[in-house]
Amino acid sequence: MSSPATAPPAPSSLKRIVAASLIGTTIEWYDFFLYGSAAALVFNKLFFPGSDPLVGTLLSFLTYAVGFAARPLGALVFGHYGDRLGRKKLLVLSLLMMGGATFAIGLMPTHATIGTAAPVLLTVLRLVQGFALGGEWGGAVLLVSEHGDAKRRGFWASWPQTGAPAGQLLATGVLSALTALLSDAAFTSWGWRIPFLLSGVLVIVGLWIRLSVDESPVFKAALAQAEQRRATAGQAEKMPLVSVLRHHWRDVLVAMGARMAENISYYVITAFILVYATTAVDMSKQTALNAVLIGSAVHFAVIPLWGALSDRWGRRPVYLIGAVGVGAWMFPFFALIDRATFGSLLLAVTVGLVFHGAMYAPQAAFFSEMFSTRMRYSGASIGAQFSSVAAGAPAPLIATALLADYDSSTPIALYVIAAALLTVLAIGCAKETSRRDLNDVEADSAADTAPAPAPAADAARTA
Repeated sequence: MSSPATAPPAPSSLKRIVAASLIGTTIEWYDFFLYGSAAALVFNKLFFPGSDPLVGTLLSFLTYAVGFAARPLGALVFGHYGDRLGRKKLLVLSLLMMGGATFAIGLMPTHATIGTAAPVLLTVLRLVQGFALGGEWGGAVLLVSEHGDAKRRGFWASWPQTGAPAGQLLATGVLSALTALLSDAAFTSWGWRIPFLLSGVLVIVGLWIRLSVDESPVFKAALAQAEQRRATAGQAEKMPLVSVLRHHWRDVLVAMGARMAENISYYVITAFILVYATTAVDMSKQTALNAVLIGSAVHFAVIPLWGALSDRWGRRPVYLIGAVGVGAWMFPFFALIDRATFGSLLLAVTVGLVFHGAMYAPQAAFFSEMFSTRMRYSGASIGAQFSSVAAGAPAPLIATALLADYDSSTPIALYVIAAALLTVLAIGCAKETSRRDLNDVEADSAADTAPAPAPAADAARTA
């Protein structure tokens, strides 16, 4: 039963919340993707010199993958405190951590200056980025999902998801402009630092906006109810992680499987493409960056459309369109790139990202709806981020290694198709969640509490 505390906000208030989540998420993804693009373009030369070009790229992508390894830890820590303290406080902290690490990368001395300490420091800062992003995603999508109503939740919750292509667009756009304006020598010497240093300005803007929004009313109502239960019935809350693993372990597995095709395909299409186009097809960095830039703009536009369709058709049908589509597109994707024209490269990237958007758009609402309020931050974050270690983290590494070993795109296409099949299986095992009312905190609060140690607890178990 809804209460005034959980009533949907006014449209103007909801739009402000969506804008705050979108801008903050865009900055977080800008920082994270900037590293990936730099890893493909310059980090192999600056931090791993003397290696074979593909080996240097592999080492560079290895530090890129380290950021994914830290994301599950961020999901656990931010999820725990986000379910205990609220969504807003943790979102502010994640933005500060991410922005600080990115700004520090822009000041980093290279291997030529401090030797092997340079890649070590780079790896540490990448770990901080991954830790922050592991906590960012869950909080951003929950803040919107828990403010909106069930009828349009897929649409509104998809807007924080556009932060990924917006961040990619911003990062790629800045890099593209710099590579166009600067010579290769100037860009490699100092120009690559500019996008990282710009993060400091973006973080100030993001903090100002993020601090202006209210905490989720659904969370506040659930917190008040939990405190009342503890005061009147002696019921103490379990740790959110324990509750998730006890009551929602199937949902966690579904979320992890759902992420496989979405995560792997995205990093193949946007990160590995910079390696494949410049080494295997011998296209320029500028051409590859421009294709990703335009494709990301289309990606940004289609995500809310897919989100709205998930409100009408359901989360599962839209997600399946994306998984099947991206798997079927992989062979045409590489065939188009091999034609070595800008038009064919742009078509390959854009269609791939449109199919990816069909998975990514409903994901925010879908994962939010799987979990009850007082374990939602933990559940959604764990399901989303633990899969990233097996999916997005090694995707550029695996794709680059397959290219080096086989000198062919066929194994890479098969790799993405296998991930798509796994996602189709996971979605097939999932329940449709699009009509769930997140405001109904009374219905799910019992699973979040446990009787305090007392004789009454034994009687309750026997009953």
